Amino acid sequence: MMLSWHDHLMIVPIVLPMLVAGLMLLLGEGRATAKAVVNVVATVALLAVAIALLRQADAGPVRVAVYLAANWPAPFGIALALDRLSAIMLLLTAIMALGSLLYSLARWHRAGVHFHPLFQLQLMGLNGAFLTADLFNLFVFFEILLAASYGLLLHGSGPQRVKAGLHYIAVNLVGSSLFLIGVALIYGVTGTLNMADVAVRIGQVAGSDRMLMEAGAAILGVAFLIKAGAWPLNFWLPPSYAAASPPAAALFSIMTKVGVYVILRLSLLMFGEQAGESSGFVQQWILYIGLATLTFGTLGMLASQNTGRLAGFAVIISSGTLLSAIGFGRDSVTAAALFYLVSSTLALGAFFLLQELMERSRTFGADLLAVTLEAFGLDRSVDAEEDMSTTDIGVAIPAAMAFLGLSFIACALVLSGLPPLSGFVAKFALLTTILNPDGLTPEVGNPEPVLAWVLLGLLVVSGLTTVVSLTRIGIRAFWVPSSRAQPRLRVIEVFPIAAMLVLGIVLMVQAQPAMRYFTDTARALHHPGDYVRGIMSARQAGPGGANP
Repeated sequence: MMLSWHDHLMIVPIVLPMLVAGLMLLLGEGRATAKAVVNVVATVALLAVAIALLRQADAGPVRVAVYLAANWPAPFGIALALDRLSAIMLLLTAIMALGSLLYSLARWHRAGVHFHPLFQLQLMGLNGAFLTADLFNLFVFFEILLAASYGLLLHGSGPQRVKAGLHYIAVNLVGSSLFLIGVALIYGVTGTLNMADVAVRIGQVAGSDRMLMEAGAAILGVAFLIKAGAWPLNFWLPPSYAAASPPAAALFSIMTKVGVYVILRLSLLMFGEQAGESSGFVQQWILYIGLATLTFGTLGMLASQNTGRLAGFAVIISSGTLLSAIGFGRDSVTAAALFYLVSSTLALGAFFLLQELMERSRTFGADLLAVTLEAFGLDRSVDAEEDMSTTDIGVAIPAAMAFLGLSFIACALVLSGLPPLSGFVAKFALLTTILNPDGLTPEVGNPEPVLAWVLLGLLVVSGLTTVVSLTRIGIRAFWVPSSRAQPRLRVIEVFPIAAMLVLGIVLMVQAQPAMRYFTDTARALHHPGDYVRGIMSARQAGPGGANP
């Protein structure tokens, strides 16, 4: 039986950006409007495909769709695999991409050449990393997204971007080298790079080779800890994200989740119960690194005076929270962590876009929250106050100021985990699943309760620190009276920020079905037998069978 068009849908998130990027390069450098139209149409199409793939992945209790790109059976050929985790990451990438792209159309896409092709290549690398079921192809897509990110970080030029870009490139080149070394060691021991096949063979590794295999896995993990922004490998992140243009920084907020995604996927796939003596090899280390990252991000946010650097440390706090949750190794904690991943990514993307508008308001001297009479050039003299006794008291807040103020408050609530928005729901779910009765009364000598209370304390302190830091930034940005004109905002700048925040509200309102999805995702990750069987048993397309 031949494949239908629906069976080929899984390859679209990779092939479509590649073809669109090539088309835009053929258009030349001077046709920015045409490239923008093509980019928007392609990104909207990617969003529609991501929604369709999400529905496909959630069609049944266990659903792993496999696409054999060269029609060679696993583990010999290139295999793409779609499950609930990869589907939600594809959808989140498409949402962040569309929001960033629409925001860039106000002015940023004209700040340099090749913005649109680089943007699509970035999406190709991200989507490929989430879909691939092979370590070597993971490296290929990893390099594609990194190469595109180099150009996007430098987009707009300027000495600050060049300096941060050089540091960013140097660090990621080191990470790529470590990636290759780790993959080579794993291949040398197991004889395969297919993720499912590695999971099958890792429990059969001889004792004399086990240390070499674990060393390769550790080196591979370091490469992705760099990308995830984990301490002490994250010194590059705050200055790089602060220097990037707002649309590029908003898209970069999903890039750190690539590292988290791979660590979550491979740690449970390679070192689960089927790994024999290597079972749980990296779990405790991930927990310790996550706690250290969360601590570093908290201190960095408290010390930040610049809005861009503050947003960068917010990314680090998000990564630290996710790594800590992964380190506990429970499916219920993983489910809550996935809810937090989606919530925090949407809020971070909105905040990266919002910060430029906040700085613009400071440039114009707008008073956004405490709208004083001075901000409107009114006289505060005694005579003026007497004249006001016969008039209406108070000044209406302009729409632009109201939007910026409310958006800032929404971002602050989500990032700090205060009620009632999705950030509170995510952190409450995390703490509930970590501090459950079974977790508080384990076997004697198990250090998990102590670490659970440490994580509780760090989450509370990081939330308080986020409130303090954002309040300080907000006062400086919003409560400074001036007689200058109010900032002018374009609809195309306002819409992406509002859409991301509204999606966060939808996530809060639909918390129950969302948690059901994330719970099913976490169970499948912690019991990867269906994932392994789905890949290894995928049939070739043609007269003898169909590629599911």
